Amino acid sequence: MKPLLLFSILGIFLSSAIFAQTANRFDIVMDEIFPNPTPSMGLPNAEFIELKNVSNSSFNLLNWQISDGKSTATIRTAYNLKPDSFLVICPNSAAALYTRFGPSMGVTGFPSLNNNGDTLYLKSPEGLTIHVVTYNLDSYQNHIKSAGGWSLEMIDTKNPCEGGSNWKASSSEIGGTPGQKNAVDGVHKDETAPQLLRTYTIDSLTIVAVFNEPLDSANASHVAHYSIDNGVQNPLSAIPKPPFFNEVILQLPKSIVKNTIYQLIVSGIADCSGNKNFANSVRVGLPELALNNDIVINEILFNPKPTGYDYLEFYNRSHKVVDLNKLYLASRDAIGNLKSIFQLSKIPLLFFPGDYYVVTENKWWLQQNYLVKNPDNLLQLSSLPSFPDEEGIAVLLNTDETVVDELHYNHKWHFPLIDQEDGIALERIDYNKPTQDPNNWTSAASTEGYGTPTYQNSEFNAGPQLKGEITVSPKIFSPDNDGYDDFCLISYQVPNAGYVGNITVYDASGRAVKNIANNATLALNGSFKWDGLDDKQQKLPLGVYVIVTRIFDLSGNTNEFKNVVSLARKL
Repeated sequence: MKPLLLFSILGIFLSSAIFAQTANRFDIVMDEIFPNPTPSMGLPNAEFIELKNVSNSSFNLLNWQISDGKSTATIRTAYNLKPDSFLVICPNSAAALYTRFGPSMGVTGFPSLNNNGDTLYLKSPEGLTIHVVTYNLDSYQNHIKSAGGWSLEMIDTKNPCEGGSNWKASSSEIGGTPGQKNAVDGVHKDETAPQLLRTYTIDSLTIVAVFNEPLDSANASHVAHYSIDNGVQNPLSAIPKPPFFNEVILQLPKSIVKNTIYQLIVSGIADCSGNKNFANSVRVGLPELALNNDIVINEILFNPKPTGYDYLEFYNRSHKVVDLNKLYLASRDAIGNLKSIFQLSKIPLLFFPGDYYVVTENKWWLQQNYLVKNPDNLLQLSSLPSFPDEEGIAVLLNTDETVVDELHYNHKWHFPLIDQEDGIALERIDYNKPTQDPNNWTSAASTEGYGTPTYQNSEFNAGPQLKGEITVSPKIFSPDNDGYDDFCLISYQVPNAGYVGNITVYDASGRAVKNIANNATLALNGSFKWDGLDDKQQKLPLGVYVIVTRIFDLSGNTNEFKNVVSLARKL
């Protein structure tokens, strides 16, 4: 063999050996993503993903892969990505468009990037996941730019562990910086300890602990970091889940049981930057299938302000732990068939007794326009059933299509003196009383911003427990929609079925001013509501009023009750 040819072969061999080394996690990162190029701010109307080498070594990108879990693009061209350098990966059709901005490469099968959220994987030829990015509209940290035309850029490429807070919309005038250092480039050091967010349950012996950021997988596998009360104690094993490593599968030494809420306590857990947490805890439970009225529709905004969004709130009035992944929201068509069925949560999400959850199409808008005390209990769905402004139907279903709760609402249930109903939520007064009782609904109080998503309703009233009598509460009420004693609740309980009731309000002169019920067939217990208006829907003057309730059955049993109330108004 000639010496020159020998040296050439050796050169090729050595070059391949240098560039074929195995990459470690985070050696190369996806540091810029362009999911929604429309409308253009100056960049080509084509999606791209930018790679950056943040290591001290060069890597040959031949046979590397980018995937969204549904489609995978494989780099079929050898390319040496040097330290602190970039490469734009895009569809073949867009490669020429991006070359004027910096190094770019077109690939076949480039994954279609979802505008409102996706998960992207970068894998080496050895099948190792080098970087994973999950993004959504919140990642832009800018409501206007999230609508399109701007790329998502990583702030600190030396700190890819930080996750969502390390991304924001590009500040470049043309919408992004393909092939160049990011416009938002800066120091975003991770100095915050990981936090345990929640758990979900696989079975009675297996739960999953969910954290807010990737963990040090070796540290997170030590069972001594985890403890569960009610005699469960430490798990038998702790297995961090790749590729994100923000979830840990815990195998328990004894079964958890239904209708019991446990506490999982974690301490000493480290993230991939080395920050360790102090003890924090979340609830654990074994979920059951929700049945009739276990979960109830508790609040609904069906007539939002212009450019606004509907929302529905659900309340867990049962003793069960329910998985929101097993609940669906729907409506009905003109002949009563279910339509527009949407799953409340795509992931397992436990709904504990006494909690509230809200679904909407835009969490950001809801938090900007209403007080949201528990933002973690907001669920953003891509779409909701249509809820007309006049009247409509909301149906809550389980996986068996069993109706858990159903509301046929009407805008006439609003507080009568409200001039403009848009932007005002309709609230359930008592979650223990029938959903379809119009007297069990009223407008959210003005003092609470006309809505109470994720927390107790402004007009909540559990009602007295009656024993065969008529009671009126409060004794003094002021119908001004301020969230405090806005109506008078006339609650009844009759000894058996078959009773009929008549309820009339009289003023101090003995004149009948309001007919609340006329030959109404009565359940064994229930209530009626008086809003301080007369039969002509006019305001009554302040003063003392007598509410006379007469009940009778077909056997001739009769009874009459008189209750005195005072109507007050603010001066």
